[in-house]
Amino acid sequence: MENTKNKLLPYESDFFDKLSNYLETPLYFYGSIQRDDYFPGKSDIDVDIFTENMHSTISKMQNFLNVDKNNFIKFVNKPLKKTSFIKGYKLKYEEPHNNLSTEFSIYDIQNKDDMIFEHGRKTKLPLVVSIMLIIIKFLYYTVGILPKFIYKNIKNYLMDSVNSDYAELVQIDDYKKIKDE
Repeated sequence: MENTKNKLLPYESDFFDKLSNYLETPLYFYGSIQRDDYFPGKSDIDVDIFTENMHSTISKMQNFLNVDKNNFIKFVNKPLKKTSFIKGYKLKYEEPHNNLSTEFSIYDIQNKDDMIFEHGRKTKLPLVVSIMLIIIKFLYYTVGILPKFIYKNIKNYLMDSVNSDYAELVQIDDYKKIKDE
């Protein structure tokens, strides 16, 4: 998934190339950029980063993206074929003036195969789900008649209907609260 099914816009391609070179590691793309429901310049771009040192990678990303460390959210995920949780960090990054919206997920390199498998499960969708995603994204992104919360609810419903066994991500702070209760 180092390559994308859909072509990145020139700015996006340059941005991700520079980041990959700066981090000295490949970037792995997943989500709509790998499917037919991708809307160039509108859809967010999901990226996995696998590293031997998450904290060093986060520091490098802080510097490259000029973001605060507090923007990185610690979370846990339980992939389908694992008996234990995988810890990681997420960063939502946007450059509205360049129409760039991306979400980075940072994992330990040991979890690469499990997370690539997990994210790949949402790449091949039934035709009816793909068509419905294209329609709701068209109504949201292009026509602008679908409110964001309705768009997100429908999109999540469609994606969950395909992979009902998909474990939701839980922020570490939320996980600690749940575990302590």
